[in-house]
Amino acid sequence: MLPLASKIKGRPVHLKPIVRMGIGIVSGIIEHVRRKKAINQGLLNNSQGLVEMSALWLIIPNCLNGIAEAFSPICSTEFYYSELPRSMSSIASALLGLGMAVASLLASVILIAVDKYTKGEGTESWVSSNINMGHYEYYYWLLALFTAFNLIYFVACCCQYGPSVDVDITKKMMEISDDDD
Repeated sequence: MLPLASKIKGRPVHLKPIVRMGIGIVSGIIEHVRRKKAINQGLLNNSQGLVEMSALWLIIPNCLNGIAEAFSPICSTEFYYSELPRSMSSIASALLGLGMAVASLLASVILIAVDKYTKGEGTESWVSSNINMGHYEYYYWLLALFTAFNLIYFVACCCQYGPSVDVDITKKMMEISDDDD
């Protein structure tokens, strides 16, 4: 998809990190609206109750999340193949797997910490099993804040990294695949 999108646009196409921030912000707003409707409909203590709200509200955050999840590994692999020497191409695939494993571990640690530290005397945690009593919107705002810090760190790293060699990744991947045959 990326080579096709690049040809259509006439320049390399990459998913911008700002999309991840948008996911957290949009999810926070939508969850705030959903929770407010649930409380107004008397469903605060009924986690199984159906909120009278269109499922179409979920299209935007789920589409953004899907796009980010789809393009992130592709862009990472493209970066590794373009920046590492040809002899290290197998390490590029390993780095992608390692990065995803660390990200999953950190996501679990964040969720456990939020559950532990937001649960108080007589109050539900932000990520309560009762979705109407919890505050998932706060959790999404927290994720958006983490993403903002990550974006700042990413930009700082990019500024320090300097220009990279302009490499046609499609051609380079074809060469590696031809060498494997």
